[in-house]
Amino acid sequence: MALVIRSLFGAAATALAFGSGTALAQKMVQKIGKGEGRVDIVAWPGYIERGETVKDFNWVTEFEKKTGCKVGVKTANTSDEMVALMNEGGFDLVTASGDASLRLIAGKKAQPINVALVPSYKTVDPRLQKARWHYVNNTHYGVPYQWGYNVLMYNTTVFKDKPPTSWRVVFEEATLPDGKSNKGRVQAFDGPIYIADAALFLMKTNPALGIKDPYELNEEQYKAVLALLRKQRQIVGRYWHDAFVQIDDFTNEGVVVSGSWQFQANILGSKKRPIATVVPEEGVTGWADTTMMHVESKHPNCSYLWLEHSLNKKLQGDLSAWFGSVPVVLDACKGNPLLGDKGCEVRGLGSFEKIHFWRTPTAKCASQKDACVPYYRWVSDYIAVLGGR
Repeated sequence: MALVIRSLFGAAATALAFGSGTALAQKMVQKIGKGEGRVDIVAWPGYIERGETVKDFNWVTEFEKKTGCKVGVKTANTSDEMVALMNEGGFDLVTASGDASLRLIAGKKAQPINVALVPSYKTVDPRLQKARWHYVNNTHYGVPYQWGYNVLMYNTTVFKDKPPTSWRVVFEEATLPDGKSNKGRVQAFDGPIYIADAALFLMKTNPALGIKDPYELNEEQYKAVLALLRKQRQIVGRYWHDAFVQIDDFTNEGVVVSGSWQFQANILGSKKRPIATVVPEEGVTGWADTTMMHVESKHPNCSYLWLEHSLNKKLQGDLSAWFGSVPVVLDACKGNPLLGDKGCEVRGLGSFEKIHFWRTPTAKCASQKDACVPYYRWVSDYIAVLGGR
């Protein structure tokens, strides 16, 4: 929790207004020299693998042998953790989602990336090459890594006949198909960006509120969303942020339905647990992650070597198969034995335009005439919800 609170008073509270006069034009690397022998990365769990969990998934060892750059990894379970760690410094790269990337740019913690030094950048999905969560003021601030959506994961022994069709099953108390209440058997994500999931649910189920974008909420809409989350608090057994803790909760603690990532479902499936996922009728939020470089990186050469390595076809396909995400290099969707030729389709490749990708809420917003509730309030209010207030 300390990391989350620190991020509130750091880049989390930064006003994200990128005008032409902002001091975002930091120095950009013009040439890659000899590797410094190390690169330190802040990453989501499962993103940087060296075969220690499952031997088939290893994209670190080859890089270390080829470049001489030893890879150090610090896992982070929320975007706020990532922002806080980058604020503290000591890391070279971070795999930032859209609700962190703009904060890192505005907070001057991410340096511009010279994509001419990343030859494989041209292979990135054109929809992502200049995505607004990492491309600001005609400047690249990162290299796309993977993307995906937040699915509804459920226990198939409880939902025997048909899967749940709505997010209502985790937001409101109800009797599940096994005849028992969902109270204490559901989970919610332990991060302020989860407010957007509640907003998306209300956007579809209560259209009178007039929500047009789950990241752009006026005061009235925001209050309605918080009321839903406070009501949900009464049925949530645990707020999760550690993927492996959630895996254990579905295995041993009686949790039967929750918002999740496909990564957890894949791990549970590999253990023969009765788990499946579904995209509910209200739609989904999602994440598009970008590898960004700290403005004070101590290992810029190894960092650029990793940025190039991160886009190779095999890594992209293997990571997609492992994490349940979609490659940013579309060529990786074919010919990968771990992923299979329909792997990208199963993971949501065709749903890109339908996903409400994470991004940092700001006061300036198109749909509410620049009268939206900014992210720093999402942080403090969600902490209050978790505390039962």
